[in-house]
Amino acid sequence: MASSSSSPRPETSLLQLASAPSTTGSHLASTPNPSARLALAELSVGLTVAQAAAAPKLFQLKKQVGEDVVIKLLVIVLRAFVDSVRVAEKPDAADILELADTLAQTYTHDSVKDIILALKEARTTGTRFFNALDPATIYGIISKYFDRKARTLENQHLDRKAQAISQEAVALRQLQLAAPQLVQNVALMIPDRHPNAQHLRDKLTLIKQKHRRGLLSMEQAAQQRHEVQQAINRNPRPDWQPAEAAQQQITRRHQQATRRFADKLGLDPKHLGA
Repeated sequence: MASSSSSPRPETSLLQLASAPSTTGSHLASTPNPSARLALAELSVGLTVAQAAAAPKLFQLKKQVGEDVVIKLLVIVLRAFVDSVRVAEKPDAADILELADTLAQTYTHDSVKDIILALKEARTTGTRFFNALDPATIYGIISKYFDRKARTLENQHLDRKAQAISQEAVALRQLQLAAPQLVQNVALMIPDRHPNAQHLRDKLTLIKQKHRRGLLSMEQAAQQRHEVQQAINRNPRPDWQPAEAAQQQITRRHQQATRRFADKLGLDPKHLGA
């Protein structure tokens, strides 16, 4: 049940009750308090282990409000639980005070909401008290809750870890599948300055179309792409020299071009080295 806008939140009501200087732990342990029970009931609605684990820890509350207030908060929780259980024999005020102090010293890294949830689960899961409720029984209930909490949080951690590993495996597999194609695409990049650039691009397009139509097997297409890749890679030849016949043809072409230029300008070709 949601509290009205004019009413303080359950946490605030309980903290105000525990912080009141005129309210002693003995009074809280020995006196029924229907308002506190109602606030605890509102606080426990929808409460989960994860929410309780995320709540402020007892050692943190001790630093914020003091150890006495923390113990009185636990007294309020325990007294409300004792009042809710219909048995003939129940813990007295001294038992409740002692148990609250023990819990405050034992579960320093757990929250008040953990204690609330532990006792709520005991009430709502059909725990049998056989007409008697003593401090040892309450402590056993809380101890078993923390065992379940540890297993629950561990399982959630393992689930998240397994999910993360699964996602990483899928991503790795996708990368492995894409990597050969990415490497191939990079290897088949044809520089515009390559003398046979257009011819090689046309050849790659033809290989792709033939493979898509089933005219080339995967192995044949890979082999032909490899041949194109070899044609793309041009090793520099700084020591390259043309054959003698080729060099003579080059010289003649240069001389003919020089003569044409000289004739056009009315010059002696010999002056230009022809």
